[in-house]
Amino acid sequence: MTLIPHSKPSLGPEELRAVTEVIRSGQITAGPVVAQFERGMAAYIGLHGGVAVSSGTVALELALRALGVGHGDNVILPSYVCSAPWLAVQRVGAQARLVDINPTTYNLDPNKVRKARTSRTRAVIVPHMFGLPADLTSLQSMDIPLIEDCAQTLGAMEQGRAVGSVGTLTVCSFYATKLLCTGEGGMVLSNDEALLERVRALREYDQAPSLNAAAGNCKLTDLQAAIGVAQLNQLGEFLDKRSTLAAVYRDSLPPELFTLPVVPAGRTHSYYRFVVRLMKGLQSTDEFTDYLSRLAHRGLQCRKPVFRPLHRYLDLPDFPASDEVDASAISLPIHPSLTEEAVRHAAHILQEELR
Repeated sequence: MTLIPHSKPSLGPEELRAVTEVIRSGQITAGPVVAQFERGMAAYIGLHGGVAVSSGTVALELALRALGVGHGDNVILPSYVCSAPWLAVQRVGAQARLVDINPTTYNLDPNKVRKARTSRTRAVIVPHMFGLPADLTSLQSMDIPLIEDCAQTLGAMEQGRAVGSVGTLTVCSFYATKLLCTGEGGMVLSNDEALLERVRALREYDQAPSLNAAAGNCKLTDLQAAIGVAQLNQLGEFLDKRSTLAAVYRDSLPPELFTLPVVPAGRTHSYYRFVVRLMKGLQSTDEFTDYLSRLAHRGLQCRKPVFRPLHRYLDLPDFPASDEVDASAISLPIHPSLTEEAVRHAAHILQEELR
């Protein structure tokens, strides 16, 4: 039985060559390759600059600190997301105000954001979910600082603008299975040099002109950045392959069984995940879990797109869209190392085990 993995990093001779060059140089910690990676990422998105850090979660925390968010403030974020944005808000001492999503796009519902805003709201964390941009146009009109979370959506566009180019600050994650990976790592990007300088001051404490209790050792290494530079040079090819595989899924999955990803007018999709919703047949959590187990038994690894919505951890009511999606959404394998034949086979198994 051939395994079709849900996620897999795309690594090859380019990455090996880049890392080898860094090892030969003897400069393996943060150095010139990190600076090159920062410049490359900023140019790709169309921003002034970036600050590479040790993870996407750290990037979120430092972005909040750079904005001066702390005790007494609140930050709006969706419930249907991984725990990293909530953790970042907790670490700076602020309060997270969770809002529901648009069940069609899986992104923040701007109307919910508008209602959740208070006089203490200092920022909105905007995760662009699964490769589809959030409604930046509506969110930007509220005149609240936006922190764009592009961990899943590099290369996508909203109303002709690159995702990541709109917010006051943008964060990226370069975890092993992201669109662009360095193994672990993240970055904060912005057009505001003063904010970037604050992030740099928080990224490392050594040789600072004064003591800063919020500073830490959060640097990326040249070894990791070398992989990032090599990946950035191939990102266009990676995204093209993902788009091709998404088209195969669309041709292979019947709409009477699956709700396919929606791409609203004015937006493009980078297909970090191909998330579908099951139209029928699974009426309970046990049945959903059993379906995933049957797929795995046949060599097809699928996942829940979000392990658990944040409001479930916190026992908060009134998140109907997040609950609806959580009960029916499934993330299918899509990554550049997959073949079109494997995607067609995956679609066949998905249908067989559902009927």
